[in-house]
Amino acid sequence: MKFKLDKTLSLVAVGVLSVLQGVQAAPVYEIINIDLDTYNLNGTIDNTRNGYGMAVNANNEAVGAAKGKKKLTVSEDDDGVIDIEDGVADSETINYSVNLPIIANNFTFNSVGNEWMPTFESVNGTTAPTFPEDESTVNSVDTFFYDINDTGLKVGAMTAPQQTIDYDGSSDTQEFWYYREYEQRGFVKSGTDKEIPLVPPFTKYIYKEGEAEEQTITVGGFSSAAAVNAGGLVAGYASTELSDNSANIVKSCVDDNSDTAPQQICIQAAQFPNQYGYSDIQYQIRGYVWQYESGSETLTATMLPLGLEVTNDSVYSAQGLGINDDGVVAGRSYVYRKNDKDRLYYDAAYWTKDTNGEYKYNWVDVDQVKDVYSSIAYDINNEGILVGSYHKYIDGYLRDKFFYYNTNTDELVTPNDFYNNISDLSSRGRDINNKGQVVGYIETTHDKEKPRPKAAFLYDQPTGEFNNVNDLLTCESKGYKKNAEGKWERNLVEVKDGSGKTLTYKSEILVVEGNSINEDGTIVGTAFIRKPSYKFDDDGNLVIGDNGLPFFELNGYGDPVTSFLPRMVVLQPNTTSGAESCTVIDDDGSNDNYERKGAASFAWLLALPLLWFRRRVK
Repeated sequence: MKFKLDKTLSLVAVGVLSVLQGVQAAPVYEIINIDLDTYNLNGTIDNTRNGYGMAVNANNEAVGAAKGKKKLTVSEDDDGVIDIEDGVADSETINYSVNLPIIANNFTFNSVGNEWMPTFESVNGTTAPTFPEDESTVNSVDTFFYDINDTGLKVGAMTAPQQTIDYDGSSDTQEFWYYREYEQRGFVKSGTDKEIPLVPPFTKYIYKEGEAEEQTITVGGFSSAAAVNAGGLVAGYASTELSDNSANIVKSCVDDNSDTAPQQICIQAAQFPNQYGYSDIQYQIRGYVWQYESGSETLTATMLPLGLEVTNDSVYSAQGLGINDDGVVAGRSYVYRKNDKDRLYYDAAYWTKDTNGEYKYNWVDVDQVKDVYSSIAYDINNEGILVGSYHKYIDGYLRDKFFYYNTNTDELVTPNDFYNNISDLSSRGRDINNKGQVVGYIETTHDKEKPRPKAAFLYDQPTGEFNNVNDLLTCESKGYKKNAEGKWERNLVEVKDGSGKTLTYKSEILVVEGNSINEDGTIVGTAFIRKPSYKFDDDGNLVIGDNGLPFFELNGYGDPVTSFLPRMVVLQPNTTSGAESCTVIDDDGSNDNYERKGAASFAWLLALPLLWFRRRVK
């Protein structure tokens, strides 16, 4: 899909909304991981397409996730010629099938002690992605980092490595069937030590229990580690049993073993997500905490109580997603609102310990807002302020709205964002520090029938100040540089194409999501950076010139067609005397062709760490 992104959308609309709330004494921010020589963001690992900053600790150590290996098809003679950071290439499409090798497309990285340069970090035996593809290092394991505490303890989730069974089906060309032991498992990783898996309570199904044909079938189970506090207490969620319908699917696979495929392959086919991201195998999911102890290879697990009493065979879920240093867990759970059996919802929640040290469930009272369809809590600080979002109709459309909730007073507040009342701009608060600074994202236009662009926000809970982060940036951080007259203008990036011609396009960086903020105000998240698009032929091959360089897609004026790509971004307050946020607005009236390639990947980011949790209710 291609459309025009004119300057009123990319710069003015994103900025004007914030002006409506008046002048605020907000800090000036600068992007730290920008290369001011090339105006490129050092925001993903080599040979991947997208990068996302997930968390930052007090020592300015960050973790992130990279997604999408670059897909460039060139001849053997051209190997090594292409600098794939020059332009935009499609990411490799991964189709899950028991008939094909499992290829990983998600990788973990850190920025620890290396000037914020993303560095690949191996989890569960993974190796860094390569280009051209090195068949000896092809990964079958997907990995994700979600959080890091001040001691460098990292948490996340991973898949199991690929396994094979000799193929004996009807195909003459297939050698193996492919499967893996589990689809997602949380882990804890200290420094450079090997990760410790968080094995869920339920990983095996007992077939015909108590009968002569009894078998123990590995189905893998499901777990994820979403957050970790200063004391090494990890919050997340895990499987406790199979749903009845899923148990019937597994039973059917065992009953029909070898009729069409071995039982492991039949079960794996049901485990793989379909084209819509759903799996036919569904688990009962409960929130969990795990206590990490240095030197131990196992963690003590504690299940968090569900928000209701289970009296039937329906599938209910709960998740721990954030945790403070007192061990208070934020997340969500199914609940009957105010004990009304006709009001079953999936709502924001938090869990606190009683005088006996046992966790108790607490509902976030979204009835203070009215007509909320669902809600979620992402984080809670040491002051007991919880942040999240709720889902409800606003002006005739379902929207998400950022809220904070004071667990000490049971007060829920929906900030007015850019206006003096609640707008219809969807927003989510993702993280809060102990000073009450919240980061997340908010939409920036009021279009009803088409996708709305998003921007990172910074909200100060004590003062109520709400700012678009892009309005707080220095000019260099937005892609400008001073010309000979001392005036700010867009930096022009030069690329040479396959004909030897030098092409130019204008730098542009938009911060679209804040995911984490530490006590010093350092923010880690995601930014869109503008890049030119490579040209491919009808067969999907990169078009290469006689000089060995690629061609780029051009618009009617002979300029490169550009796209926004997501990259990890690191922002810090600029405390230099006289530092100012940039107020420059492009006034050339030009329209840049913009191919919306970053949006789908950004939607993927919003689901983290819920990525593999899209399971159909049966």
